[in-house]
Amino acid sequence: MAAWKDGYWWSKDGLRLHYRDYAGAGLPILCIPGLTRNARDFAAVADRLAGRHRLILVELRGRGESAASKDPMSYVPPTYLDDIQILIDELALDRFILFGTSLGGLLSMLIAAVNIGKIAGIVINDIGPVIEPKGLARIRGYVGRSASYPTWLHAARSLAGTQRVNYPDYTLEQWLEMAKRVCRLTSAGRIVHDYDPAIAEPFRAMEPPADVDMWPLLSALKHVPGLLLRGAISDVLSDATARRMVDECPQLERVDVPRIGHAPTLFEPESVAAIDRLLARIGAAKDFGG
Repeated sequence: MAAWKDGYWWSKDGLRLHYRDYAGAGLPILCIPGLTRNARDFAAVADRLAGRHRLILVELRGRGESAASKDPMSYVPPTYLDDIQILIDELALDRFILFGTSLGGLLSMLIAAVNIGKIAGIVINDIGPVIEPKGLARIRGYVGRSASYPTWLHAARSLAGTQRVNYPDYTLEQWLEMAKRVCRLTSAGRIVHDYDPAIAEPFRAMEPPADVDMWPLLSALKHVPGLLLRGAISDVLSDATARRMVDECPQLERVDVPRIGHAPTLFEPESVAAIDRLLARIGAAKDFGG
């Protein structure tokens, strides 16, 4: 495991937020996890790339070691964007790469739109301007449900019950690894999901307005080297949306990860190879003044 330092910053409403900081010589990579995830989701990526790049693994409010909000309605993208922008400014990130999974991918697109000229490259992991209703309904069905488990094996079996549709070939060992990424051990000796259940309140209430067009977000990425990862059996990012994203962003390489739904973990062989190709492209662009 690569070494990291714990970093903290403060939100506008007084929450102490957390990130992992892995040292490296290359361009910083800002990693933003999905709705119920935390910094551990990117630990394998950081272990592989640390040294070559500085990796900053963000934990959104209410996840991991970041403080929970007293106001559940602050668990929304505009607030997450405000939080992350404060961190970008405090760390003086003038040129950086974005890795975003699911909600983190949407936030990455928003960050790119308000940091024109600063984004050297982007990984968008299984999300797009159109979110499929079937996938949204499935996620709403489990997020925020209170649960605790006596052992890691119980937690792993519970995850398999809700997530097997996304990872049909996973072994028990892989479910145990996932459980240790998404859950934590409490002082009472129980295992719980590592997020504030209140994050579900605005998410369950949210209906994407029919008149809101998120496609303009891609305009900031038309000339940015990028990677669009899609689970080949994803119920969140459709093939049609992925095709349009690539059509609108000529530098966006699309890779479909076989036998994976929402979302790829970033350490499948196809994901690893695609990330390495992207970083090579970014390095080449930098060498030639791009």
